[in-house]
Amino acid sequence: MAKRSKNSIDWITLSIYLALVAIGWAMIFTVGYGQGEYSNGFFAFLDTPVGKQLIWVAVAFGVFFITYTIEAKFWRTFANIIYIASMLLLVGVLIFGKTIKGATSWFDFGGGITLQPSEFAKFGTAVALASYLGSYANNLRTLKSKLYSIAFFVAPMLLILLQPDAGSAMVFLSFFIVLFREGFPGSVFTVGFSAAAVLLVGLVNPTGYVIIGLAAISILVLFWNLDKRIYWIAGFIVMAALAIIAMQQGFQAYVIPVSVSVVIGLAFYHWSKKKQRLAVLVISAFSIGCLLAFAAGFAFNNLKKHQQERIEVWLRPSKVDLQGAGYNLYHSKMAISSGGLLGKGFLDGNFTQGNFVPEQVTDFIFCAIGEEQGFVGTVIIISLFLLLIWRIIFIAERQRSDFNRLFAYGVASILFVHFFVNIGMTMGLMPIIGIPLPFLSKGGSALLGFTLMISVLLKLDTERT
Repeated sequence: MAKRSKNSIDWITLSIYLALVAIGWAMIFTVGYGQGEYSNGFFAFLDTPVGKQLIWVAVAFGVFFITYTIEAKFWRTFANIIYIASMLLLVGVLIFGKTIKGATSWFDFGGGITLQPSEFAKFGTAVALASYLGSYANNLRTLKSKLYSIAFFVAPMLLILLQPDAGSAMVFLSFFIVLFREGFPGSVFTVGFSAAAVLLVGLVNPTGYVIIGLAAISILVLFWNLDKRIYWIAGFIVMAALAIIAMQQGFQAYVIPVSVSVVIGLAFYHWSKKKQRLAVLVISAFSIGCLLAFAAGFAFNNLKKHQQERIEVWLRPSKVDLQGAGYNLYHSKMAISSGGLLGKGFLDGNFTQGNFVPEQVTDFIFCAIGEEQGFVGTVIIISLFLLLIWRIIFIAERQRSDFNRLFAYGVASILFVHFFVNIGMTMGLMPIIGIPLPFLSKGGSALLGFTLMISVLLKLDTERT
């Protein structure tokens, strides 16, 4: 019987992991330094955010060592059990969890020790999805496999939304990247992104305007497929100009039915010309778009005030009170931009030391890097994350085991979404939804969850066959 090959640990991935953890702890240290939290002795220091994070770092290293000693085949063998356990934790936290800032997302063990099961559910979902798709009996060519695969991450999403924690739930959409890598139809993603775009536009614009915009796109597509295209496009430009003038003059109520009528009329014309597929596609897309626009408007009007403000901070920041809902984002941008090229220096950031940015040790830790380390420091951090994600993909592609490859892509996808959304929200490019920056933000659950993913990944890589 052939002996299984043993490969050395991937030192590049391990080094980046250790570097990010160390940088994260240093940045948490600098945030607390300005509040004078470190002058009351060692035990008082351990009770500060940076002291607690130091304990979590030690625990994380212990978790890394323990999981790295476990044989790689363990994770595939018990993948479904791990997934079920993570789901039970998500159910349990809804019943026995502690509510913090309106979300019942944590188990409280006393003494300031809390655990957030959604962070471990990401790992559980990654191994379960990898196990399912890695089986020879399953592939993404059948509708059943597609639906089952999606169900693996939609189920924890729904439980997390009940907490409610929309930010953590959104991260599970990262598993679509894994499905895309394994052959999921690209058209599904096109439809998904289009629907998301309509929803976003519908959240901050009157429904009538969105419908007119959808009608304009539909008419343009239908005109484009007519003979003598150039004349029809010229006609479209004239129609659009007249519609804009009519709306400016307050005749929006007339523009909407006229636009819809033109869409329907052109669709029927194409149908009569034996272009039924185009007609059905355009009418279906237009109808669904209108429904999404109505749904977005209805949903926004029924959100709580603070939820509406979060959306407006992201999509309409110019209309938000900078001393109210826009306070966090405004000071976040100010902190990052004030760092300049080289930064103000470690422990010398005015915004960081003055505690001007709320939640800076968690959601907005990137601001401390931007202010104290400047543009150069932020580029280094972004480069480390991109290098880590690239290295994980490199590891994935050299695996012979489908399970190993799929799990690696799951880890890379989760890290990418966290990295992209967290840094994006500190600069106003993404909504402020409260997800941590991997390895840098304060939080034991997130650090343990990400450490578990990296440790298992490196172990799988050493026993690739």
